[in-house]
This record gives sequence, C-alpha cells and structure tokens, in this order.
Amino acid sequence: MEQFPDFMKNSKNKIKQSSQYTKDIEGYVFDGADGSQMAFWTGYQDRVSDEHAHEYDEYMVCVHGQYKVKMDNEVITLNPGDELYIPAGVAHSGESIAGTRTIHAFGGKRVERENSLKIDN
Repeated sequence: MEQFPDFMKNSKNKIKQSSQYTKDIEGYVFDGADGSQMAFWTGYQDRVSDEHAHEYDEYMVCVHGQYKVKMDNEVITLNPGDELYIPAGVAHSGESIAGTRTIHAFGGKRVERENSLKIDN
C-alpha cells in the first residue's frame, strides 16, 4: 500500500496544522475513551520535525518510507516495521523522507482537529 485507506482519512478527523510539529504533513487522529490518541501521518516531501516533549508516553511505528528520530543525543532510524517508544518528558525531533507514513499512539491528548468534534464516550 502506498497510502492509508480512505476510512482512516475522514475529514472529520483531520489534524490542525497548528497541532503538528512538522510543516506540510497530513494527519488524522482517533481518540481513546481514556483520553489517549492515535495519529496517522503522511509526509509528501522531505521534512524536519521541531524538537518537542510530551507529558505522556509516545509509541510510534514507521509504516512506509524512513523516519529518523533524534533524542538523547542519538539518531534512531526507523524503516518500515520499526517501532520506537518515547517516554514522557523526553525531548525529541525527527526527519522524514518524502512518502513516509507513521502511526503514533499517545498516552494523552496530543492534537486538535481542524473541525471541532465532540467525542461521546
């Protein structure tokens, strides 16, 4: 597959650009009943992600392309199928090549949608 399936890219779940640490990427979010979120991102061009940290844990998997994570003075290269756990409070940034798709699970609320949507639990 070269893209996430259409049902994962519903416009109601599109992530606001201002909620992303990487410019010009396309993302969609799904919310857990416990306040956690899962995000699916596609970068259509080579991009760099600003350094940031979260108050909750993050887990990510590279689905397609390549994503390099910089944290703890180390660069970790993720190729398709590679996973990474980022503990809460750890500063990290990233770099991806065009066509990279990643899936992220966050232990808290990470992003906002372009269009406000009330989630009933």
